[in-house]
Amino acid sequence: MLLDMHMHEKTYSPDSVLSLEEMVTIAREKGLDGICITDHDSMGLKGYAEEFSRKTGFPIFVGIEFFSLQGDIVAFGIDEYPDHRVDAQTFINYVRARDGITISAHPFRNNQRGLKEHLLEVTGLDAVEVLNGSTLPDATSLAAQYTAKLGLGAVGASDCHVPRTVGICATWFPGEVRSMQELIRAVRAKESAPAYYSGAYHIYEL
Repeated sequence: MLLDMHMHEKTYSPDSVLSLEEMVTIAREKGLDGICITDHDSMGLKGYAEEFSRKTGFPIFVGIEFFSLQGDIVAFGIDEYPDHRVDAQTFINYVRARDGITISAHPFRNNQRGLKEHLLEVTGLDAVEVLNGSTLPDATSLAAQYTAKLGLGAVGASDCHVPRTVGICATWFPGEVRSMQELIRAVRAKESAPAYYSGAYHIYEL
């Protein structure tokens, strides 16, 4: 099963031009089996996304891309989140205490919003976003190296804000992932692999 695990919808991510309907249409065309909306410091789309998912029968998971004091962290499985920036470890602990999962987003991307070397300091992360659609190869290679060194799970995501980048990177799961509980279990169990789109999806080897 293939999921794009980091996407921005225009209602709560002002830097995106994508509507949820457009995202689902493109995702289906590319062969994705589900998508994840992870807006900037917001989960405001959750109610509408759940309703649209039921209506279309297409899995849509809503998480958050939280801008911690050390960098962006994607989280799933929480209903609320801190109303101000906190340090990365505090946020990881917050999510973990609520039985959610955390993923380091684009840790080495050159926008000063990744955890970078802080990956070596924090504990409790579940995975690293090895493939990110807006990240250069050198940063991808570093993310892969740190993921292997730390023994964390590896995922891929488009980080899309415009139509052409929907699904350019994704995460492959060997089994069905159709509920938030299944997503959390699979990521925790490291049952995932980054994938990239080139006419079809291909697994990225760490």
